[in-house]
Amino acid sequence: MIRHIKKIVKSTVFKRAIASLLALFGLSLIIFTLARIMPGDPARMALGPRAPEEIVQRYRELLHLDKPIYVQYYYWIRDLFQGKLGISLASFREVTVDIAEFLPATLELMIFTAIIQVAGTLIFGTLSGSRPGSIIDGALRVFAYVGICIPAFAWGLILQFIFSYTLGWFPATERLSPGIRVPRVTGLMTLDALINGNLNAFVDAVWHLFLPSLALALGAMAQEARILRSAMVENIGKDYVLTFMSHGLPYRTVYFKYALKPSLVSTIPVMGLDIAALIANAFMVETIYNWPGLSKFGIMAMFRKDLNGIVGVVLVAGLVYSITNIIVDVILTLVDPRIRHGGG
Repeated sequence: MIRHIKKIVKSTVFKRAIASLLALFGLSLIIFTLARIMPGDPARMALGPRAPEEIVQRYRELLHLDKPIYVQYYYWIRDLFQGKLGISLASFREVTVDIAEFLPATLELMIFTAIIQVAGTLIFGTLSGSRPGSIIDGALRVFAYVGICIPAFAWGLILQFIFSYTLGWFPATERLSPGIRVPRVTGLMTLDALINGNLNAFVDAVWHLFLPSLALALGAMAQEARILRSAMVENIGKDYVLTFMSHGLPYRTVYFKYALKPSLVSTIPVMGLDIAALIANAFMVETIYNWPGLSKFGIMAMFRKDLNGIVGVVLVAGLVYSITNIIVDVILTLVDPRIRHGGG
């Protein structure tokens, strides 16, 4: 049985990986073309209005901007196979260097947001679904509506005002408190703190992560809790669940083992998409909390018409989406026997 499941999981990963590569190729083609047909002169914007035209022209030639788009794309693909994404017109460094510097901060934020999001969804969804129509269900429904209606950046401002400026419980900005330094190993502050054996820095990093992670998680958590609640209410009334109960199985066993598991099938894909979307949607929260992440870098790249920076950030976002979708498909394969046996 385990060998059969492993074989199906490997097959799922392989198929999704091939599809993801094709999707990333198409994405690179679209975003590369769009970035280059946007109005404006990237070389002039990079060097400034006072730069001599000769210097600007040389810079265009250096970046192949004087050639047709398909030739530019050829040079870009050639560099990509060498592990390069071109020179950033904003930082004048390799885009891969910029991504390596900013991506870990966003990934760390996404991981902590995902932990809060999943935990909150399971707690609120099962609690609400176990008592439909009760006061708890009503209160969680109001919370869900409020959570969905208020965007993440507004939650960021609200939480920052209440818990940082008013109560002083959490830091308002940055990844670490002043005076705390952690040697960079992976770029993930919490992991680097543990690698260096600095528990104070680890606690401080988690302390800084809490508010921006909560701000990003609240909206998605509210939506997913409602989806889980609806699925739980539907499944708990099905014949097979009532049959288990009539045979004397404890309500808690039936609820969590036979009702929760199929209910998660409709929640997990939404959860995966919401988590993957964080890499593109976190820029406002990163700006509010002065978080040096990739989303913030991507927005700055668009403002400065940093062609290579834009393409690099969009490709990384596409890669994160692809990997998250593969993980979601694997989890669904494990959770839902209909998918394992080709019926889903």
